[in-house]
Amino acid sequence: MLPRMIWPGLVSITFRALSPGEIVALVRSAGLRGIEWGGDIHVPHGDRARAREVRQLTQDAGLTVAAYGSYYRAAQSEAEGLPFARVLESAVELGAPLIRVWAGNAGSATASPAVRAQVGADLRRVAALAADARVGVSLEFHNGTLADTADSTARLLAEVGQPNLSTYWQPPLERDTAESESDLRSLLPRLTNLHVYQWRTYAERLPLAAGAERWRKFFAVAATAPGDRHAMLEYVEADSPANFLRDAATLKAWLEPGAAG
Repeated sequence: MLPRMIWPGLVSITFRALSPGEIVALVRSAGLRGIEWGGDIHVPHGDRARAREVRQLTQDAGLTVAAYGSYYRAAQSEAEGLPFARVLESAVELGAPLIRVWAGNAGSATASPAVRAQVGADLRRVAALAADARVGVSLEFHNGTLADTADSTARLLAEVGQPNLSTYWQPPLERDTAESESDLRSLLPRLTNLHVYQWRTYAERLPLAAGAERWRKFFAVAATAPGDRHAMLEYVEADSPANFLRDAATLKAWLEPGAAG
């Protein structure tokens, strides 16, 4: 049995063409709980009025702001005109408990020690700023960053040494189920949310139910981590709201108390 610690939700950028109000209505109709609001379209970085508006929309619908999905890249964004202070302002106004950030723009296999040190130093700085506002920071687990493997991610978290810095997780397409399960288990002490999808490639997306065997294993592992978290659908087949509703029903069934692990 999976404890009711993993709550189903949606990453808002799954439907960039929809308004925040339309997304709230869709998530509510699907019976999900939380939304990670994206910082590019739905809650633009630094637009405090929009953040307050979206927070109210979310709360009025009985939903939870799971996180603020920022596009802040450590050791890059400040120089490109996106100060973390602006990201943090939006997160606070949104009522987000967590800000998702990117660990630079170089993969762990190619990043030099100097680049790794720069990314780590910036993550330490932004995590400290967020801690002052009682907000967490969590890494996007993604190719092309220093959080592209479980080993590199765990090392980066240790190097930064900020207790409010954690990591998301999602299964890389190039890793099989056993490898991904092992990766997830190794990140459990610092795991926050999960991005959920079932793809062959980014362009070839499948119904979530096609991944039932592997996702049940992943959720059984994640359920052993302390604390609450959200498992949020990210992109769906053909970018279709109808397919989202289908996958949302699948996700909810997997997370219901009594579902087989």
